[in-house]
Amino acid sequence: MNFGFILFDKPPKKTSHDIIDFFRKITKIKKIGHAGTLDPFATGLLILGIGRQATKKLGKFLKLNKEYLAKIKLGATSDTFDKEGKITKKEVKKIPEKKKIEKIVKGFIGEIKQTPPPFSAKKVKGKKAYELARKGVKVNLKPQEVKIYKIEILKYKFPILEIKINCSSGTYIRSLANDIGQKLGCGGYLENLRRTKIGDFSIGKAKKLSEINSKNWKKFLIKI
Repeated sequence: MNFGFILFDKPPKKTSHDIIDFFRKITKIKKIGHAGTLDPFATGLLILGIGRQATKKLGKFLKLNKEYLAKIKLGATSDTFDKEGKITKKEVKKIPEKKKIEKIVKGFIGEIKQTPPPFSAKKVKGKKAYELARKGVKVNLKPQEVKIYKIEILKYKFPILEIKINCSSGTYIRSLANDIGQKLGCGGYLENLRRTKIGDFSIGKAKKLSEINSKNWKKFLIKI
């Protein structure tokens, strides 16, 4: 069997396309895709389709719910809503208490309207928003409806807030980090992000870059 799906744990500093190029190289198969991109600084679960028979079915994974572990840095903002952008420190006169954070975080649970980050792949008049933003063009993206099922505070010690999010497809965790910072009045941006689930598929079964090579990749193929 030369086609199927691989659950892969994307490392930091690699784009989702870098991972596709890696698999093209080791498999000698050109038709490879993934079910939902991750930003270069982010890590975690990618579902890769190897071969035409698999890539045709990737669409069924795109609308599945996701789970993320996010580290938010408070007390500053970023033009990209994450650590890769231009960081602007904010004066924090009063450090937010955990009770206040819990209350604000609860306000994001349910069906919400969320504005995508200006540095995103959303199309604006046929061009990707980040292409325009990089040129200094002001991008006005329309809010979109997403659903956040659960947000759990894992750890908090100012300025770092760590949370776990269960959400619908299309949710931008960068926007969530920025919005939480705005509601707290101290600013915030995404410092780290790890995707741990896509639907019922978990990071625990994903393979790392160091585990896969041209000789063994076939044994990690699964049929879904």
